[in-house]
Amino acid sequence: MKPSRTEFISVRGRRYHVRTWGDDNAPTLFFLHGWGDVGASFQFTMDEMQRDWRVIAPDWRGFGLTQWNDGAYWFADYIADLDILLERYSPGKAARIIGHSLGGIVAGLYAGIRPARVERLAMLEGFAPWIPVPGETPTRFEKWLQQIRDDNSAFRQYQRREEFAVRLCRDNPRLTPERAAFLSEHALLARDGGFVFAGDPRHRWINPVLYPLDEAKACWRRITAPTLWVAGRESPAMAQFVEHPEDYRERMACFAQVEEEVIDECGHNHHHDQPEALARLVEAFFP
Repeated sequence: MKPSRTEFISVRGRRYHVRTWGDDNAPTLFFLHGWGDVGASFQFTMDEMQRDWRVIAPDWRGFGLTQWNDGAYWFADYIADLDILLERYSPGKAARIIGHSLGGIVAGLYAGIRPARVERLAMLEGFAPWIPVPGETPTRFEKWLQQIRDDNSAFRQYQRREEFAVRLCRDNPRLTPERAAFLSEHALLARDGGFVFAGDPRHRWINPVLYPLDEAKACWRRITAPTLWVAGRESPAMAQFVEHPEDYRERMACFAQVEEEVIDECGHNHHHDQPEALARLVEAFFP
């Protein structure tokens, strides 16, 4: 495995954990992980990269080794955190960003909010933001308020890391035991004689306010960066478009310069299932 380094920096009052690969003088790529993941999980993709890169992969707030919030999590915080991270690692220069799932949603919105700050963008299934249902606001807020009051969310505890690795392989048959073992080393924290997922259980609280799809599209239409749109052929995120292919195409049409790639034998986690294919796509897209 290619060696990585870790460091801790201050981002908007939070102690952020950032994992890096490569030489500091090499071209920089930002890899942004999804919900329930950590920056270290891009290791498999890094091992398949053929060119020299400086890769920056933060753990989002409340995930991995980055500091937790004192309470609820707000989606806009990820956008603000990304702005500071880009300024820290790519000051005065437009960034090249690869975002998966939550990371892709954040990167896609940010690229439309501050188009001059993004040179090129790869969205790994970051085109399916959570969409509110009309009229659901009262029940969403009611549930959120109750979750705050109860404050009893928790992630499952494991006696051994191997139990978590077995669960990962059971949930995703494409994941090799070796990769699952690696993830179990980086995605768990020792706690009370066992291990729990390295994340704040408050992430399980619902977000009472969701971005309307039309507002996401408004951001996407402002993107000036060439965009790589990547999907997994067998991804659950793609299943929602089977009966509504026009919705899928309408979303893609928001991007001025977009290239679509669909990875075969791949679910939602491209960097777990097909890191070789993902590395090839990334290196072909980023000069």
